[in-house]
Amino acid sequence: MMRDIDEIASDFELLDDWEDRYRYLIELGRELPAMDEADMNDRTKVPGCVSQVWLVSRTDDASPPRVSFMGQSDAHIVKGLVAVALSLYSGRTAPEILSLDAEALFGRIGLQEHLTPQRSNGLRSMVRRIQADARTAMEAA
Repeated sequence: MMRDIDEIASDFELLDDWEDRYRYLIELGRELPAMDEADMNDRTKVPGCVSQVWLVSRTDDASPPRVSFMGQSDAHIVKGLVAVALSLYSGRTAPEILSLDAEALFGRIGLQEHLTPQRSNGLRSMVRRIQADARTAMEAA
């Protein structure tokens, strides 16, 4: 079971040192459910990430559709960023996903100023992919 995004944000606020926050990100990444190797392919790979990142979305038949995500990465810190993004977005309705301000949340927990430009770009690429999947789910509904 993934942690709630509010719990993650609260935990970040309790950690003063960025070394501790990086360790926490790595811990979050370790908690991600395993992803089937067959789902880790070129179709699910997120472009724009220096590390390899794969995202799979599943949409239910509700109206509006609810979208759940699974993700994985081959890099420890990036895997933690995947966990943060999925905690924010997974299980929400497509309109909720499209209305969320990920930049504000990531800014609140200080990710922007403590990530390398490559990791920041990768995080933005993940968010764009999640939003694209939500748009696709709405169009299919």
